[in-house]
Amino acid sequence: MAADKQTLQQKYPLIKKYLPFFLIASLCLLPIISSPIALILGFTLASLGLVPANLDIASLTKRLLSYSIIGLGFGIHLQTAISATLDNLPLILGSIFFTLVLGYLLTKALGFDAKTGLLISTGTAICGGSAIAAVAPAINAKSEQSAIALATVFILNSVALFLFPALGHLFAMSQYDFGVWSAIAIHDTSSVVGAASAYGEEALTTATTIKLARALWIIPIAIISALLFGGDKKKIAIPYFIGCYCLAIAIAHWFPQGQSAYQAIFELSKRVLVLCLFLIGAGITVSKMRAAGAKPLMLGVTLWLSVGTGSLLYILYV
Repeated sequence: MAADKQTLQQKYPLIKKYLPFFLIASLCLLPIISSPIALILGFTLASLGLVPANLDIASLTKRLLSYSIIGLGFGIHLQTAISATLDNLPLILGSIFFTLVLGYLLTKALGFDAKTGLLISTGTAICGGSAIAAVAPAINAKSEQSAIALATVFILNSVALFLFPALGHLFAMSQYDFGVWSAIAIHDTSSVVGAASAYGEEALTTATTIKLARALWIIPIAIISALLFGGDKKKIAIPYFIGCYCLAIAIAHWFPQGQSAYQAIFELSKRVLVLCLFLIGAGITVSKMRAAGAKPLMLGVTLWLSVGTGSLLYILYV
């Protein structure tokens, strides 16, 4: 009994120190905290050293993000998903090809490490951290190469979460057009969903559908990358949650009698995504931002501005 009391006394300072982290994480599941605020809160706690050191944030975020995206599938109509994907297929394919080619040329021009350049280009072209995680093992990328690419993408994701909704309102974009634009021009699925949900329900549905249609291109891009860099095609990390997301849409379509349950799952998934953004913020530290360095950021920002501006002009004027 005395030993248990002593152990509790030893743990009490740690419990007290990390209490704000768990409290804010819980509040992210309530409507009182928006996606951008969640990201800021996470980054603030990380900067103050109030994030539990033994918590594998990257793994937890990846798992929760996968579950929440699958849950969003229950709130998306099958016909809407098909039409949004087919209507924007030229833009999806064109943006991927354009980003990868420009990334290759800029990497050469900057005299930058080819593998890191490919990871940043792939993350920009397809779906941020998920694409980097899938391609990195296929090309035998070193951990520091993956870390630099991830840091670059995460920094730009954070900016996009605040910038895109403001620009959408500035250009008086419709819900549908903003959903298309955010899906094409924002890297990570979490930030796409965060920005789109802040803009509106239709924007969220459109953005999620198109973003995951883009994410399907992880597999062929990873295989081609493995061939170019002499890597191992067997090491490709396939994002299975995309298939589960499609299955969720199909279930909601085939069994409409469960509509009330599907809507509840959809709403819960949106809140879990806010929690994911809090965790992403908690994983971004000043040291990671410094580690990105000048050249990776130059490459990342140039690619991001190019695809963002190009896709915006296409959506508004074509």
